[in-house]
Amino acid sequence: MSIEIIKSTKDDSLDISIMTGELLQEIMDIINIKAFNFNQEETQKRAEDLISKNLYFVFIAKDNDKSIGFISMYESYALYAEGAYGTIPELYVRQEYRSLNVGKLLLEKAKEFAISKNWKRLEVTTPPLPQFDKTLSFYENNSFEISGGRKLKIDIKG
Repeated sequence: MSIEIIKSTKDDSLDISIMTGELLQEIMDIINIKAFNFNQEETQKRAEDLISKNLYFVFIAKDNDKSIGFISMYESYALYAEGAYGTIPELYVRQEYRSLNVGKLLLEKAKEFAISKNWKRLEVTTPPLPQFDKTLSFYENNSFEISGGRKLKIDIKG
């Protein structure tokens, strides 16, 4: 096994969109709620657009040429965070590659990237549900700490 972490380009959008679908399906299976509306083609186009505009930064884990996981980030701004910081909306490793430190390697690459962008912090949200305690432990074991609050949303339809 030869795992490498590479910065994605818009050409990686197909793999990113497929893995995003796998991630969302896994979450919905765990919580038993259809929480996401996923369309692979639309997700691929959205990834191509955001990556090409440098608004969405993705690193892909590959085993030889096979995509096995990814982490995505975007730049956020807040006074409480002392300016610019990174938000991680997605981190996913395919089931058969978990427990091989692939997630840790992706987080290390994200931290390196955050330093290069002069971000003061990286933030990630995990659901506050017992089913995601393992996910929370993973982040805590990789130097993340609970900063309070819960993620809420409202869908804006225009």
